[in-house]
Amino acid sequence: MRGQPAGETSDVGVPAHARAEPDGPRQALADVLRRWARTPLPRDRTVSQPSRWPVAILAVVAFGAYLLLSLTRWWRAENPSWDLAIFEQAIRGYAHLGAPIVDIKGPGYHQLGDHFSPLLALVAPVYRLFPGPVTLLVVQCALVAVSVVPLALVARRILGAWAGFGVGVAYAFSWGLQSAVDVQFHEYALAAPILAFGLAAALEARWRTACVWILLLLGVKEDLGLSVAAFGVVLWLWGVRRAGTAMVAAGALGMAFVLFVAVPFFNPHGRYDYWGKLGDDDAAAGSGSLLASVGDALVGIVQPADVKLQTIVMLLVVTAFVAVRSPLVLMLVPTLLWRFAGSNHYYWGTTWHYSIILMPVVFAALIDGLRLLRASRHDWARSAARAVPAVAVVVAAALTTQYPLGDLARPETYVVGARAAGAERALAVIPPGASVATDTGLIVQLAKDRTVYWVTTDLTVRPDYVAIYTTRGWGPDAPTDVARYAEQLFPGTDYTTAHDADGFLIARRTHPAIQLP
Repeated sequence: MRGQPAGETSDVGVPAHARAEPDGPRQALADVLRRWARTPLPRDRTVSQPSRWPVAILAVVAFGAYLLLSLTRWWRAENPSWDLAIFEQAIRGYAHLGAPIVDIKGPGYHQLGDHFSPLLALVAPVYRLFPGPVTLLVVQCALVAVSVVPLALVARRILGAWAGFGVGVAYAFSWGLQSAVDVQFHEYALAAPILAFGLAAALEARWRTACVWILLLLGVKEDLGLSVAAFGVVLWLWGVRRAGTAMVAAGALGMAFVLFVAVPFFNPHGRYDYWGKLGDDDAAAGSGSLLASVGDALVGIVQPADVKLQTIVMLLVVTAFVAVRSPLVLMLVPTLLWRFAGSNHYYWGTTWHYSIILMPVVFAALIDGLRLLRASRHDWARSAARAVPAVAVVVAAALTTQYPLGDLARPETYVVGARAAGAERALAVIPPGASVATDTGLIVQLAKDRTVYWVTTDLTVRPDYVAIYTTRGWGPDAPTDVARYAEQLFPGTDYTTAHDADGFLIARRTHPAIQLP
């Protein structure tokens, strides 16, 4: 598997299928494929073997920047969503050799019935040693920083020391990685190093290694079967037909198994809950129906066009559009299709964590595209290839001022304000071991040592406390009497207001009486 398969490529890396000489349109198509899909060269034929120390230093610097960004948000008690709390509950289950139960989604809710992410178990040993949400933030920053290493190393080997280092810098500080780190832990963080190692191996024609890495994506999240299959298409275009066909089959069949067998098995309703997210039909979203949402997905895939087009441009501009020169760019397509078809507007843009799985792809495509441009017979193409790494660094630096890492240059980032102090006082009201129904205001802070439910997920529970943060997310419907609100949510109970300050409202259950473990 190392090197080019016998009989499939020539010494210059042109796929065998593109060397045929048909007539007319077929000849033109063959010429296009021959120019676009030249197979990567084995490692011993790359440009150089430069020192690894600059890449190691870059990864450490990137890790420090990511971690500082994560910790300053944590210190300010800014919770962008419930994700960190959900993953802490799931990983705590693995850490104690149990099931990944996520009570936030409902009492006894199995995480694999929500999203299929068994590789989260790899984080469990670290969490067992250092339990708490900050551990997951550190792990995520480490995973993203590690992904810098293989891409920067292969870039330096293929493009030369300085040009490759520039590509590594542009990747390390790309907007997709920044946005993911900024919104706290997500399982997609596991995909970043997997994709980086797999695509780096592919760029050096180490096909078996590349396929093993890419297959691991099936254990990160259910939608990544699409990326596995797309990688198979790229292999096929490169002339690695047998492995390519196998990867397409593995991606498609693996994803089908997860969506129609594995997730429904663990799901309390016996289904995959996110089919309805493919369209704007609220009824479809509520029922989780695939058929009810396909039509809406097809209609909505290009609307709203402005934000979706901006996302595509942003993905390519970080590579000075050189990524389109490589067939690896095809790996972007399935992820963009499901995101753009989705009814959740967070899927469409450049914020949140959704683009972290695209950054390794576009930068691997950049490396491959530069390799091809350097081999071009056109002087302008070779000149452009020499300039693009510096352009990529400049673009990354310019965009950083508009993305989360730019906050590190602002003094207010390091100010622990009134919200954090208010959150600390509110947390002191709820003792460890208590059960609490809450919103995003305190959810990630409470998840470490309390049993936490989402405030309206399952109204059959009878939590010891109800905690809400009325300053964000509630709008004009924010409750003013938290005890009464809790009694309405959970009939047959009595609550009294235990805390009302700084926007944090907490009700304590008085009947039935609280019995802490």
